[in-house]
Formats: sequence, structure tokens, C-alpha cells
Amino acid sequence: MKGVLWYQAKDVRVEEIPEPQVKEGTVKIKVKWAGICGSDLHEYLVGPIFIPVKEPHPLTKDKAPIVLGHEFSGEVTEIGEGVTQVSVGDRVAVEPIYACGECVPCRAGHYNVCEQLGFHGLAGGGGGFAEYTVVNENMVHKLPDNMSYEQGALVEPAAVALHAVRQSKFKPGDTAAVFGTGPIGLLTIQALKAAGASKVFVVELSEERRNLAKKIGADVILNPAEVDAVQEIKHLTNDLGVEVSFDAAGVGPTLNGAIQSTRFDGQVVIISIWEDTASIPPNELVLKERDMIGVLAYRNIFPSVIKLISEGQMKAEDLITKKIMIDDIEKEGFEALVNDKSHVKILVKPRND
Repeated sequence: MKGVLWYQAKDVRVEEIPEPQVKEGTVKIKVKWAGICGSDLHEYLVGPIFIPVKEPHPLTKDKAPIVLGHEFSGEVTEIGEGVTQVSVGDRVAVEPIYACGECVPCRAGHYNVCEQLGFHGLAGGGGGFAEYTVVNENMVHKLPDNMSYEQGALVEPAAVALHAVRQSKFKPGDTAAVFGTGPIGLLTIQALKAAGASKVFVVELSEERRNLAKKIGADVILNPAEVDAVQEIKHLTNDLGVEVSFDAAGVGPTLNGAIQSTRFDGQVVIISIWEDTASIPPNELVLKERDMIGVLAYRNIFPSVIKLISEGQMKAEDLITKKIMIDDIEKEGFEALVNDKSHVKILVKPRND
């Protein structure tokens, strides 16, 4: 079968690889659609970040080259011995986290910060950029009949956004700011509106992404190249700032803007994965008693996300700007995302059927 293998930064290859086989407790999936994630793009440009290179990952026992793709949906084609939660023919989305189940975070239920954390499609074991993949039964979530496979491929990034909102101090009726409107930033806007935000401010340089932010429900959209976004947010919040701000861009100016746009006793939430370090003035936190947290991925949230998407409260499909075949993933996928900021979410189809 065809699969996309990551060898090193700027070196991904579509190759013929062995079709995976089910084992006890596992499920084989014919992948229908898989999304290119910001994490995939980071790995393509400057990796390895999550991909094991020198030593095999402790849970998958794999190292590069590995199959990419962790945002995907598909059809169950085979189940291993002992599988009871899904059947052949079920339409599913995959929660791609590998966790050991034994470390202190795992025992506390925080498996998304497992000491040996890995992701199917980043840490080995297969991935969604392939015609078939095999995952553990507990990673599979059924899709309702009214959800498309395209929507199913967006459950994973939508889960990141909803988890960030749930982990924050945000309460219904609060104001919020989102800095950066890539897929996660845009989905965070939707999650905030679904959670009852009174006003969502967005700060974004790209005109195309500002337009999309408006389409999906942002209340105030600011171009930091034209206005002082921090001062504008304060002006529109009685000189206080928002209750909660979210950095979804992962660069120094956006993080500092998020901090300064937050009111006293407010909160800054970092969703982004960073390629470099950031410089922040600690007194911006201290003198206003602001707090700042980081959030990673998701936990125990896929059923809620599937419900929100199926009921139309999160219109994740609005983020899809392009669909491509697997053979075109480098030029029409990764390079398109690098060179054309009008693209937000590109979905990849592994096979023609």
C-alpha cells in the first residue's frame, strides 16, 4: 500500500510499504481522509520535534522513517481478537495518543502528558497518511451517520481547541482573545462561541484567515500591521482587557500580545507548539496577577467534540481549503501551506475509492 514516510526535515516520501495486520485488541482502518496538522508542518520544516530518530519510541519501538498523519477518519475493515467496541463497517475517527498507563500523570487520568507520550502518525506504529493503519481499540471513536469522513478527520484538531477552552478559566459570558488563526486558532474561536463567549477578539496578519475568522463567528478581527491590537482590545473592554487570551501562533510577539491583552487576574493559555524559545517580561504577569498555562492535545474529550460537530455547534468543515491525493502531499500539501497562507486545512486522500 502507499504511505507517506518522514525521513528528515524537508524529506518526506510516498512509498510502497507493507499493509499492517491486526493483532489482539486492535482495529484495522481504511483511511478515508487525513488532515495535515501544524505539527506535521513543523516536522516537515524543522523536525524532528516529536519524531523519534536516534532511539526507538519506548511505546511503539519505532524510529524514523515513520508514517505521518494523526488527524484522520476511516472505515473499520477488520478487528482483532477481543475487540468489542467497534465492528467491521463502522465509520470512525481516531484519537492518536499513545500513553503508557503506568506513570504518575497516566494514573491521575492525565494521559495526554504521559511521561512516554507519543502520537500515532508521529511516534511510529503507522499513521493516517497511508491507505490502511492499525490502532488500539481504545483509540477508536464511532462517527454518527450525519457526520462526513471529512468532518471526522477534523475531530482531532477540534479536540485540541475544546480542551484548551475547558482547561482555561473561561466562563460563559466572558470575553476572549485568540492570537493566530491557523486551524487550531480558528477552532478555538468556534469552541469559545459554543461555550458562550460574549465577545471573541482575533489578531491575525493574513487577510484570508481574518476573513475566515469572521465567517466562523469572531466578533472583532484586528490586523496587527495596521492597528495596535493590544490597545484596541483594551479600548473595547473598558480599558481592562479580556478574561482569557489564547496564543495559537507560537511566536514571541503573539505571546506578549496575548499577555498584555488580558485583564488583571486573567489568564493566558498557550496552545501552540514552539520551534524556539520566547522572551517575556515577568512583571506583565506579576503586577496584574495574571496567570499563564500551557495545554497539550486533549484527554477524554473526543465524544464531546463529535457531538458538537454533528450538531453543528462547531463547523470544523469550514476550515477545509483544499483536498489532495496522497501522491501530491509534498507540493500540494506541505509546500502549499508554507507558501500560500490562504490555505488553512488541507485534507489528504490515500486512495481513489
